[in-house]
Amino acid sequence: MTSSSEVLAFGPFRLSRRERLLTRDGVPVDIGGRALDLLTALVEQRGRVVSKRELLERVWPDVVVEDGSLRFHMAALRKVLGDGEDGARYISTQVGVGYAFVASVEVIVAERAPAQHRVESSIVRSLPARARVIGRARELTLLAEQVASAPLFTLVGAGGVGKTTVAVELAHRLAGHFEHVSFIDLASLQDSTLLVSTLATALGIPVQAEDTIRVLLGHISRRKLLLVFDNCEHLISDVSSLVEKIGDAAPDVCVLSTSRESLRVRGERIHWLGGLEYPVDPADMSLEQLLAYPAIELFAERARAADSTLQIDLAAALVIANMCRRVDGMALPIELTAVRVAMHGFEATARMLSEHYALSWAGRRTAMPRQQTLQATLDWSYDLLSDIERLTLDRLSVFVGSFTPEAALAVVGRSPLAAGRALPALDELTAKSLVATDRGASRGGYRLLEMTRAYAREKLNARGATEVQATARSHATYFAHGVEFNASQSELVASLGNIRGALSWCFGPDGDPALALQVAARCVPVLLKLALLDECRNWCERALALMEDAHRGTAIELELQGALGTCLMLTRGHGDRAEAALRRGLALSSELGDDWNELRMLGRLHLFHERIGDFATALAWAEDSRRVADKLGSFEARAVSDCLLGISHHLAGEQLRARGELELSLDPTLPPDLYRSRSGIALARCLWLLGYADQARAVAERTIRYAGAFGNPTMQSLVRLWNLSVCLWSGDLEKAQEDLGVFASLAEANAFELYIVAANGFRGQLAILQGRTEDGVRQLEAALARLRTAHYAMLTSTFVPVLATGLIDTGRNDEARRLLDATIDDCRRNGELFALPELLRVKARTASLDAERWLHDALDCARGQGARAWELRASNDLARAWLERGQVEDARQLLRPLRDGFDEGLDTIDIREADQILAQIARSAS
Repeated sequence: MTSSSEVLAFGPFRLSRRERLLTRDGVPVDIGGRALDLLTALVEQRGRVVSKRELLERVWPDVVVEDGSLRFHMAALRKVLGDGEDGARYISTQVGVGYAFVASVEVIVAERAPAQHRVESSIVRSLPARARVIGRARELTLLAEQVASAPLFTLVGAGGVGKTTVAVELAHRLAGHFEHVSFIDLASLQDSTLLVSTLATALGIPVQAEDTIRVLLGHISRRKLLLVFDNCEHLISDVSSLVEKIGDAAPDVCVLSTSRESLRVRGERIHWLGGLEYPVDPADMSLEQLLAYPAIELFAERARAADSTLQIDLAAALVIANMCRRVDGMALPIELTAVRVAMHGFEATARMLSEHYALSWAGRRTAMPRQQTLQATLDWSYDLLSDIERLTLDRLSVFVGSFTPEAALAVVGRSPLAAGRALPALDELTAKSLVATDRGASRGGYRLLEMTRAYAREKLNARGATEVQATARSHATYFAHGVEFNASQSELVASLGNIRGALSWCFGPDGDPALALQVAARCVPVLLKLALLDECRNWCERALALMEDAHRGTAIELELQGALGTCLMLTRGHGDRAEAALRRGLALSSELGDDWNELRMLGRLHLFHERIGDFATALAWAEDSRRVADKLGSFEARAVSDCLLGISHHLAGEQLRARGELELSLDPTLPPDLYRSRSGIALARCLWLLGYADQARAVAERTIRYAGAFGNPTMQSLVRLWNLSVCLWSGDLEKAQEDLGVFASLAEANAFELYIVAANGFRGQLAILQGRTEDGVRQLEAALARLRTAHYAMLTSTFVPVLATGLIDTGRNDEARRLLDATIDDCRRNGELFALPELLRVKARTASLDAERWLHDALDCARGQGARAWELRASNDLARAWLERGQVEDARQLLRPLRDGFDEGLDTIDIREADQILAQIARSAS
């Protein structure tokens, strides 16, 4: 027998047993479940006569049916295949024995399947698992065509009709047409202000700015995406607003939404999803005719799943038909009812339905709300539970989204429910489909369906304020201790709904301020790791505002202050509040003897002072980190310290020392972290200055790939920023132009205002190097002015030499001299000396009388730093000046030995210039 992952091809048809999908020329075929089962059985045993008995046992394993039912479905199957039309022959009948599939069949392995059915596994994994969709084949075919061509398509219908199931199936079918598909279950979102952040998280877009919608739209504006918003009704206004903005900014993004009412925005196409088809008057129908109706087919399938020995005869099918009619063919009530049949039998279940289920569907807003129907469905199911099961379900309603078994027991397992009683109750609720298993959770998990959670929440509220408060407290207490910071990214994302729920209760009017501080301190590192910086800052500020003397000076304050300082630095700039929070965190870590946190705070303060241009202070923090790392005595701690020291020594002009420290910090045996990106790109710059341009570019490219895989846009931007220097120093203007485009896109997509300014500065630098001097000077002057206003001094020494060159070339020699003098003084004062040889070299161009002295100063400075690249650049200028004065031999003796020392980077601009000068020297000597 062939594998279920293979596709069976015959004529224009393709049969995928794994997806339970039959297509003709790539288009899904409307075929009933029984007919599909018959086809599968025949194709799998192609060329062999399969007996009627064998087919009946396979297709109707738990149902007593007659030969007439088999003939009925076989006729339907032949009609679907067009058997006998235009000479096509698929199924042969051997009278009195059975049937055989006689057409030629080709087995196609998954990787050779048709392109329209091949979907990247990363896309499919991002979607909920697809369930077998019963009775909607024609509807799905129509919808797939419409959704793919519509910017906004909404599935509208009552709760429990199956909107989510249809949306998931459509997403799987359409996944191959899009770059990425994201499924956003809004049922787990209670706070509408978090809607944009929730979408950004689903798309893997870290939002690190206050203007979250701008960041989101910047990321998706040119991508071809399918966004599935499920359960929109409780956030209808906010979803409508967001979808309209997406439509305006991202023309290639398609949105598929499910809701109990339309979004009512322009461009929306709507499909009203009704119940599954059921017989209106089943009295005179045969068993096979009844089982052909989708509603009854679904009921029978779910009932047999609950009891594999269940037998469905004509009498039972008539009872099922009556129950399906009473629930109007709605999928959820059918499934809930079918499960009870396994326990109570057909007649008893029908009586319960009559007694407890007064169903009334309304199509108008003035009619009874559809929630009333779901209320009745769940009332009936709830009445069948034991007292322990009811209490368990009520308490589980506090969870938002998925939850682990450990979390469930922590919340549920309190008086009168000990863990020994709570766990069996949880298992029973899962078996009865009131609690769903979350198959995507790596450690196993559960979730409540939206309507079940809302219903159970009402029941919890009815138990009184004391029970509600106690349940909320248990939930928050768990998340004050149970969040695993080192969990996988997907596990942390799955915890977000519950983290936000716990924080919202703790800081709410009925919350507990002391517990709020514990939950915040435990959860803000998760928000930081997920790059939800603005949200993290908000909770930190609220927690610190609540803090009383009892919690000051504790590990809780340490965590909050450190997170607050980091968020402020990265989202609000380099103000006093950020520095004060980081310094407070450092002081607390020292007082508490928390060495690892002290090292973390030193790293954050090092970055802060590096960004504001206080390099001497940054070096002091790096030197202090060595003391703490030695105290900790671990390789990881030493790597962090080596990173900070290596960066500081690189910026201080100590390139050989910096290289050794940076290479040590990049020990491949150590676990990956953000420091590796900082070390890598600093090492690339260091190698270039030492004269190893090829190695520098290789390290830079490797670091760019690493930062991209790490997924943090802040680090990606920083790496791209520093790499631009390597490109421009090498004279590779084409590569610089390309990398600048990527850097600028990152900055704009994430609303990194300072990096947007920096990108404009690099555009100006590139313009000057390309000969568009006046435009470049204007851009560079504007960028430097804005960066100084923001106290961001990291790029001053990088931009000034090129700006001064542009000023000189446009006749503004005095301005260039003043700019260079001020920058040289600043560098000597603040400890940023790596660019000093280049500043001195350009300074020589402004001094007509003593230019040679400034070039000698530049040479001496470069040699003292070990910066052979700067030495070569200054030597080129001096050799050219000597050559012009006829000092041919002096020029040769200066340049020849230095040039011969370079055995890589032969394509860089300075090596090429040195070769040109030496060729001119050779011609002059001859």
